[in-house]
Amino acid sequence: MAEQPREWVRVPVGDDASRWTTRGLCRRVLLVVHNVTAATRLLDVFPLFRDDLRVQLLASCTGSSPFQSGVKELLDSIGVPVLPWEQAVSTPVDLAISASLGGQLASIRGELAVISHGIGYNKTLRPVSGAPGDNPVFGLAPEWLLADGKPIADALVFSHPEQIERLNAACPEAVPTAVLGGDPCFDRILAARRHRERYRRALGVRQGQRLVLLNSTWNPDSLFGDRGSDDVLPLILRRLTSDLPVDEYRVAAVLHPNIWAGHGPGQVRLWLDRARRAGLAVVDPLAGWRQALLAADLVIGDFGTVSYYAAALGTPVLLGSASLDGLGPTSPVAEFVRTAPRLDPYAPLLPQFEHQLATHRPPRGPAEMTTSAPGQSASLLRSLFYGMIGIPEPSGPALLDPLPLPPYEPAPHTAPLRVITRVGEDGAVEVRRYSEPPAEPDGPGESHLAVHEDSLDPGMLDLADIIWRQGEAHDPRLGPPQQWAAEILAHYPGCSLAAYVTGPRTCAVRHRNGLRGELSGHPGADPALYASAFLAHAASGATGEFTVRTGTGEHRIRSRLSGQALPADDIKVVEVDGGLLSAEERSGLIDQP
Repeated sequence: MAEQPREWVRVPVGDDASRWTTRGLCRRVLLVVHNVTAATRLLDVFPLFRDDLRVQLLASCTGSSPFQSGVKELLDSIGVPVLPWEQAVSTPVDLAISASLGGQLASIRGELAVISHGIGYNKTLRPVSGAPGDNPVFGLAPEWLLADGKPIADALVFSHPEQIERLNAACPEAVPTAVLGGDPCFDRILAARRHRERYRRALGVRQGQRLVLLNSTWNPDSLFGDRGSDDVLPLILRRLTSDLPVDEYRVAAVLHPNIWAGHGPGQVRLWLDRARRAGLAVVDPLAGWRQALLAADLVIGDFGTVSYYAAALGTPVLLGSASLDGLGPTSPVAEFVRTAPRLDPYAPLLPQFEHQLATHRPPRGPAEMTTSAPGQSASLLRSLFYGMIGIPEPSGPALLDPLPLPPYEPAPHTAPLRVITRVGEDGAVEVRRYSEPPAEPDGPGESHLAVHEDSLDPGMLDLADIIWRQGEAHDPRLGPPQQWAAEILAHYPGCSLAAYVTGPRTCAVRHRNGLRGELSGHPGADPALYASAFLAHAASGATGEFTVRTGTGEHRIRSRLSGQALPADDIKVVEVDGGLLSAEERSGLIDQP
């Protein structure tokens, strides 16, 4: 017997595995991974083998994809034995499941089922042979489906008969292997629609806010790509966070895993740094994109899967990149890209968004063509898999895992905020806040600058009318909120108000005119908003409770204040610990620690 390489797995497979395994009579199911993107589709069907003591799952990576970053970590997280590819193709299995093509799939020793990742097969790639002519659609052409004239797979799983019709036109030899199995990824999305509000709250979407989701597939023609001289991504990123009032719109981004794998997570975060400080939420590309899609009110996208899924859900979509170069001309995605409304990156975004939200009518194509068996993929696929293994299905129902609830991710907004306030005839304070707008926002009212204490540019603190931060009320590093506020006013003589957000509905404030205390309101609004409204409310000479309006939202703010609001001419400034502080504020350090 030839000696096996040292890195080969000995248990539960291997020449002497029977000596060491506890359950050695299991049927073997191999999950064939190409890259992280394809692996996530395998994880969709992974639960179909739950509770079955007759089945041993294995995994292996073909190594054929150029996007290998993160594959090892994902395989380790699955928690099943991971075989080197050379061992995987040397080990007999009862069933192998792949979510992509490429690599030595024909060498697998066992039945092979190939499920698609994405919305069926729509994208074209250069022919494997390098032959001239029109590029075939990946996943439908003989170059990927046949070996020596025979189908590589025993079952090619499709979500809609339309895909099989295109298969018949491109590679009729593979049609006998075609099976309708639905779309497990989309079925998980459909099953989670009732949790939309939870996903919105997880992303920090507040009452009255709309969530705009930026998404991009990979490759130079995508929204995130830079092919050609007209790279509009930097402009879109800046405008998404500066054109939109922050209390009326929340912005998030979903980027294809191949972008992260190809350029590196650190580089991607660095590219998005300004946008993130201005409030952009960057969604986990593996675990959170579906929840973000369900939470979205509007999607800015391209020709990728996420945009098509959004349209299938009935969500308005504006295409920031509408390239048809990499799409099969007869594919449903190509038809969607040809007809979907476009985003004009050079025009103001807010009017475009409001028009699309007001006039949107869901297109029929995506909803009809994504799957012909909505909600049925689990039963269809489990029946297929167990039939190929050759054993009866488990007695219980076939069920997919529910989408998990993502972690809470509020908007950071450490970038400076330009704030426009106006006190109405009824005493309510109308507020609009913009994150680093390139010019002074239009509209009536008074303007002030609110700057987070952790602003990247410390020079902005010297220009701030309001300096704010958030934290625990008893954080020993910062001191009590009123002490922190007094120190801020001492160090920044141009600042009129210091505000310390202590919770989802509370904000401690200290005004240079002597007023200090706590503002509280409904958790549907950002407490830092209370501070800007309070600055305008105090300037009008009013006291007590007040109402804040932002777009369609209206919030009643309660105030518990002490101290006396002095006229500006009566505020005397003295030196305290090297900073400037009014006499009233100095006494406040004693009577309110």
